Order: sequence, then structure tokens, then C-alpha cells
Amino acid sequence: MPDTAPEAPPRNPGLPAPVVALLYILVCVLPLILAALRVTSPTVAWELAAAGAGLAGLAAMAVQFVTSGRFQIVSGRLGIDHVMAFHKTAAWWVLLALILHPVVYVVPTLQANPALAQERMMAYLTLPHYRSGVIALAALVLLVMTSVLRLRLGLRYETWRAAHLVLAALAVGAGLHHAVTVGRFSAAGMVEGYWWAIGVAVAAVLLTLYGLRWARLHARPWRLASVVRRADRMWELDIQPAPGTPALPYEAGQFVWMTEGRRRVPLFDHPFSIADSPLRPGLSLIVKEAGDFTDTIGSLAPGTPIGLDGPYGTFTMAGQGDRAVLLIGGGVGIAPILGLLRDLVARGHPHPVRLAYAAGRPENFACLDDIAAAEAALDLRSLLVCETPDDGWQGETGILDRARLARMLDGLDPDRTTAMICGPGPMVTAVADNLIDLGLPMDRVRYERFDYAECASRQDRRLRRQFMALGGVLALALAGFVLALA
Repeated sequence: MPDTAPEAPPRNPGLPAPVVALLYILVCVLPLILAALRVTSPTVAWELAAAGAGLAGLAAMAVQFVTSGRFQIVSGRLGIDHVMAFHKTAAWWVLLALILHPVVYVVPTLQANPALAQERMMAYLTLPHYRSGVIALAALVLLVMTSVLRLRLGLRYETWRAAHLVLAALAVGAGLHHAVTVGRFSAAGMVEGYWWAIGVAVAAVLLTLYGLRWARLHARPWRLASVVRRADRMWELDIQPAPGTPALPYEAGQFVWMTEGRRRVPLFDHPFSIADSPLRPGLSLIVKEAGDFTDTIGSLAPGTPIGLDGPYGTFTMAGQGDRAVLLIGGGVGIAPILGLLRDLVARGHPHPVRLAYAAGRPENFACLDDIAAAEAALDLRSLLVCETPDDGWQGETGILDRARLARMLDGLDPDRTTAMICGPGPMVTAVADNLIDLGLPMDRVRYERFDYAECASRQDRRLRRQFMALGGVLALALAGFVLALA
């Protein structure tokens, strides 16, 4: 091992999933509990439901800052992809709760006098007394809609991120102001103190994400050593720490957020998988030209300052060293797969390794020389599958279907085999489900994904059910709040 190799990072630095879930529920439900302890004049159930939706919805909106940030205490064990998936799911019940907050207030009036109910709703939307609440709700609606429609609107990634930050800060700030100035339960007492504590916590999160991390990017710079073309529009960046910058204690399969040059600002960074073994000094990234920042990645000059934030992710072989490994990559998804393969070679993995690599055209295959070298060093059998080959293609044609996956598993004990998958969403979904059908235990089929909209595997659907269960707990807490005070 080289003397400059970083030490192994600590395993599972984050909180267990049940603890994270309990903390989330506690933060969202605590304002309901504090409000229930406060002596107020009697009111009808509808108005209690409206107030409770505002209390829980505002707390949950503030928590979105933590679930959108890169905090290892939250995502260390869960995986940042799962945390981000929850962030996207929770945004919908936050939006629903805060839209219902003013609407439910007028339900009793609507039942008695529809015209008066309309007048009352217009008052909520136009009177200066409620203006900060209207601003908060408008910012939240715009935030969610621009996130859902970003690609259709043609928003650049960095533009969207900046707008997302501004809208989120505006929604929470205006929402807190609305709560402490006009809230029935929040204008004084313990609930008001709770909102001040939430405001301080949100400010601390913003300072950490965009202040301390900005300082770290400049205090610990890296340098681009070289840029090498590995396939059509695909480049490998060799990045080394500048003098005085400590090594990065990552695990093979993890990723970093990278930015370059004078743009070393957290708003301008992008996530890339590490295609390297931590036993080698520095690290390498394999990046595909895919728009915005990456279109000019191949023209970066050696010596360019690089900012790295990380490592992140749970797509690693931690605790799997005594098992056979099935590596499956599609397109630029070969990057973390190659990192795992290079690490297996560096460590002399003694168990069988199988590699399946799919790409659209022959010129899209990257680092075939590394794969050939790994075949000489490991008990490795590889399969290259091209969807649209040319006349000179000598590998297999088509997709990674169930029959090909069955061949890759031939001779391997399913209970002692771990599958690691990275690639386009539809491919990941199909491969994961097929491997489970072929007998691989679900907990041995691993992947990371950040777009849960395209399709859903069995694991994705199970994850969504767990998320919705948390939303159901919040709904039950709201019902309990109403019943307790009605």
C-alpha cells in the first residue's frame, strides 16, 4: 500500500434509520404537543384542524432543509439517495398541509354561508395582516412546481438550485413570521419559543451548507492532474490534493460533489462517482458530457483548482469482502462500478467477480483496458452488451435481460453474492427485479439512484411505503391534536 493512501473511513457514521424517523416525527409533532398544552378559548374542530395543519406543515417544511443537505448524521446509514427521495416525497405533504391551512379555516363558514366564506378567503389572501403567510405559501408552491417541471421549463441546473435555495429560505422565513405574528397558538408561549429555535436551526444549516463549506472548498483545494478521453464524450479526471490538503478518506463506490476554478461555491458543485480505489493517492472521476457544467469538462486544463465535498453515499462493498461480486454498469454508470473493480484488484479480492457492462454504441464503452487487466488479476468473467452495434462489434447485442443475468449468476451461491448496479433508471429497475426473481436476496441487490420518477423497482416501492407510513403518522398526530382540544 502506498504511504500516501488515506486511512479507511469510519463505517456507518450516521444515525440508524429508526432513530432518524423518530426524530423527524418528533420535530414535526412537537408544535402540536406544545400547542395542546396551551390554554386557549374553545373553538370548532375545523379550525383546530386548520391550525394543526399549519403547525405541523411549517415544522416539516423547515426539516426539508436538513433532508436536502449533505449531513452524514442523517444520510450516513440511509444513503443520500434515500434521503433525497424522502425529501421529494415529503415536499408533497408539506405543500398539501400548508394549502389546507387557510382553506380548512373557512369550511364552517362555507357550510353556513358560501358567499361569506369566499369573502373570508379573499381576506386571508389580501389583508396585510396575513401577507407573510401568503408569501410563504406562494414561494412554496413555486418551489415545488419548478422542481417538478425543471426539465420541461429548460432551467439550468445551477439556476434551479439557486432559485430553490432562495424560494425555500423565503417560504420558511415568511412562514415563521406568519406563525409568531398571527398564529392562534404560536403568538406567545412555548410554541413561539419553538419557532424561534427552528429559525436559529435553519440559519445554522444555511451557514454550514453555504458558508463553512465554501470556506472548506478554498482552504483545502485540489488540483486537476490530467484529463483523458475514455469514450465518446466521456472523460476521466485525475485529481490530486494540493500541498497541505489532507487525503480524502473515501470508500470505493462513493461519490463527491465537485466544482472547479473560481466557481468553488457550493451552489455550483455537481455530484460525480469516484472511479478509483482509495489505495491509490488522489482520486479519479469519470464524467460524461451531458449538458450545463459537463459540456466543457474535457477542456479543463491540468492544474485547474478543484473543490471537492465528500465523500458521500452507501454504494460500497463495506462488510462484503467474503462474498462473490456481481458488478453491473450501464452507460456512465460504469464510473462507480469501475471504482469498485479497481479496488477489488488493488486488494486482491479472492472470490469470484462477474462484470456486465451495457452501452448504446461501441464507442460508448469506457476503460476496456482496465477490465482486461482486471480479468488477468481476478477470478473475473465479463460480459459486454451493445444495444446498437456497428459492423465491427464482436460482443453481444441487445440488453441485459434475464437470460444474460442468469448466465452471469451461473456457479455463484446467491446467498453469498452481492450485486452492485449503476446505470439509467429503467435499466436499474429491470436488472434489480430480475436478479431478485433469479434468487438473489433483496438485501444483496444494491444500487443508488437519484431520480425516482422514471420507474420503480420492488425496493423503490418498499421505500415509498415506508415514506408514506411516516406521512400517515403525522396525519394521525394531527387527528389526535384535534380530538384532544375539540
